[in-house]
Amino acid sequence: MGGRFTSLEIGAGVGGQALGLERAGFDPVVVIDNDPHPCRTLRANRPGWNVLEMDFKDFVGADYRISTVDLLSGGVPSTPYSIAGKQEGTRDERDLLTAAVYLAIELQPRAILLETTPSLLSPKFVKVREEVEAELKHLDYSWEWNVLDAQNFGVPQTRRSCLVVAMRPDDFARFEWPSPTQQAGATVGEVLRDSMASKGWPFADAWALLANRIAPTIVGGSKNHGGADLGPTRTKRQWMELAVNAHSLGDDVPGEDFFFDPDLGRDGVPKLTVEQVMKLQGLPDDWIVTGGKTARYKQVAQAFPPPLAEAVGHRIVAALTPPASVR
Repeated sequence: MGGRFTSLEIGAGVGGQALGLERAGFDPVVVIDNDPHPCRTLRANRPGWNVLEMDFKDFVGADYRISTVDLLSGGVPSTPYSIAGKQEGTRDERDLLTAAVYLAIELQPRAILLETTPSLLSPKFVKVREEVEAELKHLDYSWEWNVLDAQNFGVPQTRRSCLVVAMRPDDFARFEWPSPTQQAGATVGEVLRDSMASKGWPFADAWALLANRIAPTIVGGSKNHGGADLGPTRTKRQWMELAVNAHSLGDDVPGEDFFFDPDLGRDGVPKLTVEQVMKLQGLPDDWIVTGGKTARYKQVAQAFPPPLAEAVGHRIVAALTPPASVR
């Protein structure tokens, strides 16, 4: 009891899932992403991790003397299943969900945790799920799909993730999804008030009173998305209701001379900095995100909130830890 477990992380991005799982008891033997920006971020935060910049479909464990791990984890691109996309599923060259499951054929992990968009559970993608489930069954795993919202796990944001957890039947019999840790997440104003006041802005308290709800879902992490803004028109309106100018990201928090007047529209309310968006994603203040503003924001916008990953990770650890035998 109390020992740590090994993991292999694919599609790691900025490291939110890997960080949460690390807190839960998993040490990655390899962390993989095909984008140089998050790879630099991961190396900056965890120099001891073996970070590989590559397409994980090209990964062969034997090349790295890895025969198996306790957990195969990762995030797979949501675009093939996104409501906003073409919804081509496995016909989309970016579909990595089935490829992730195929990786389990080689590694034979004790558990699998994969995250993607809730749209995958729509009737349109039943064949995708059936293909994944057929492979899991062939590998003698039991599994379950679920959608969890990060706001129920201490993250000040509405962020729903589709998760599939798979394990050997004996282990899976001990698995339970985590229960919400709190009834309601902190508001944007409560989380960012001190940050907004850090350069002497006299309107920080007045702003926090208006920013009195949790954040809408952070979007804008797609490689095809343009610059660093907080999303489409509808999302920008939601941010404006929280007295936030979502048309671009700020280089710094407001100073003493920034006049606060929501009646002026976006020119009268502050922008968020990348660091503030990190707080809304549940990333720690000391997490280093490398690159320019747009590259940093895109990494952060795609993050799997660490508190949610940690909550699920603890339940996986509990399932992988058999109860002490009775003498």
